[in-house]
Amino acid sequence: MPDAEIKAIFTDVGGVLLTNGWDSGSRKRAAQQFRLDLPDVDARHHLTFDTYEIGKLSLDAYLDRIVFYQPRDFSRDDFKAFMLEQSQPYPEMIELIRQTKKRNGLKLAVVSNEGRELTEYRIRKFGLADFVDFFVSSCFVHFRKPDTDIFQMAIDMAQTPPGQTVYLDDRPLFVEVARGLGLRAVHHTNYEETRAALGAMGL
Repeated sequence: MPDAEIKAIFTDVGGVLLTNGWDSGSRKRAAQQFRLDLPDVDARHHLTFDTYEIGKLSLDAYLDRIVFYQPRDFSRDDFKAFMLEQSQPYPEMIELIRQTKKRNGLKLAVVSNEGRELTEYRIRKFGLADFVDFFVSSCFVHFRKPDTDIFQMAIDMAQTPPGQTVYLDDRPLFVEVARGLGLRAVHHTNYEETRAALGAMGL
């Protein structure tokens, strides 16, 4: 039996279309820039970031817990600006997904784990809403990967069978979970391999 025709693409954002929004490298750079105790920042981050990502904590409240729980010699606005500057695009990947959607008439959804303020900034800054049909972001739906509910919500919203849906993610665990739900999941490592994988599916 030939493979079913692809009708939709679901994609992660951080590590696929853009750099990660606030990862370990970003926190290390922040600790250097603002003279913070990195182990303390990381310990506090890991205890509270999931709550921020599922939309139950504002960015200000998150920063109160990891940075501004004591007086600092820099402003909250300066630190936020630094956080936002960590987001950079992968132009080749953005164009690949944009053109693949357009050429094949596909539905395109983002399925990502990100906090609200970072998500909204990244959507606006890099024009993601210009070509993405809908965003199933953890901060909007209050589930986060690898919870299968976030994938199921995207499937329900797209109204496209999992076997006709491609999913792109740079994290192997999330790829495995998506495959377990029947999605045609691709482990994204670089532009060339993902372009080849999409081409092999006829896209």
